[in-house]
Amino acid sequence: MTTELALARSRAVRAALAGFGLVACYAVVGALQILVWNPLAAVPGATLAEIRAQMAGAREHAGTPLVVAWSLTGILLGAGVLVAALRRKISAAGAVTLSLLLIVLGAPSIMVASFPSGMGLADTFGISGGDHAPWGALLYLASAAALLLLLVLFLVRRRPRPIPVPSG
Repeated sequence: MTTELALARSRAVRAALAGFGLVACYAVVGALQILVWNPLAAVPGATLAEIRAQMAGAREHAGTPLVVAWSLTGILLGAGVLVAALRRKISAAGAVTLSLLLIVLGAPSIMVASFPSGMGLADTFGISGGDHAPWGALLYLASAAALLLLLVLFLVRRRPRPIPVPSG
């Protein structure tokens, strides 16, 4: 393997590792936001066990299986990008692009994953089903920043390159 190829592979793996870390962090923070932090913020003074017991008594649920599936799906997709980089199937730019895309897609998908929990809280406690803890907004901000970075990368790649003029 030439030095140039080794450097390209190393950059791709490092980019995929960083992307995997960010995607996994997003997934874990999202799951904690939906299942722990938001219920505690929505019902101040109650423990998580008390909140779950009241929800169960009202025949409501937190949507835990959906949230866990959402989180694991994000982590597995991030791992897929890493595996592709390790197998030399994608470049560093491809790893960055795919990782950013996963974070962008986190925003609409977390809305779907959090819906049962939010509605369960709303129906049980007579409150809004929206975010009560600040971490959901942080996740949406991360998705927006990833979208902005993707747009910048797209524009930089699309920028016309100067045509070399032969000297003569």
